[in-house]
Amino acid sequence: MLFRKAILIIHGFAGGTYDEEDLANYLELNKNFDVFQFTLPGHDRNLSKAKYKDWINSSEDKLKWLIKEGYKNIYLIGHSMGGVIACYLAKYNEVKKIVLAAPAFQYLDVKNDDLNITNSFKITPKIMETYGKDEIISRFLKLNMSTLKEFMTLVKEYYKSPSDITCPILIIQGKNDNLVPLTSSSYVYNSVKSNIKKLVYVEGVTHDVFRSKRNDEIFELVEQFFSHGLKGGIYTI
Repeated sequence: MLFRKAILIIHGFAGGTYDEEDLANYLELNKNFDVFQFTLPGHDRNLSKAKYKDWINSSEDKLKWLIKEGYKNIYLIGHSMGGVIACYLAKYNEVKKIVLAAPAFQYLDVKNDDLNITNSFKITPKIMETYGKDEIISRFLKLNMSTLKEFMTLVKEYYKSPSDITCPILIIQGKNDNLVPLTSSSYVYNSVKSNIKKLVYVEGVTHDVFRSKRNDEIFELVEQFFSHGLKGGIYTI
């Protein structure tokens, strides 16, 4: 494992490995990468019983397992809430590069740490148009307030974690994201201490960064970052 590179992908809140499976398959074709995915606790059965510490601990356990297996170079990919978790895991020396897709350090409509349900669901028609009624119902509308509170607590607990990041980082977000504001990505970009950092906004892409019509470009961008590195800065493509 000394010369192998592992990629650990962490999916988002109310999501699953299916959100990044096309990216995982793409990266797996590169023989220099060993790609690993897993399902966060509760996301395969009853999400209402999961706690935010469960999501943190399971992710950290997966990373520790990779380290125990002998991987010295580990790359993290975190989507949405998974991006928040990835920022926390960046403290490990074995983590050499990070890709964040629409990191959810800011979300919907929150005031004084309370979720404003009324204002948040004013954007529901746009979300419905983007993702489809059936998917929204299966992912979000069935969630109870206690589950949302766990998500909110996780974000609050690890909100400052980007300021501890020093490894190269690539941040990608769709400009049509109706769930996470673009300022969330700019917050991370401005907070990290990395000498190499790049923020890319993608026209015509929603919150589902890795399930879009521009996958070819986005996947290539991620592979280039992992394989060769990229010039820093803020760009729109």
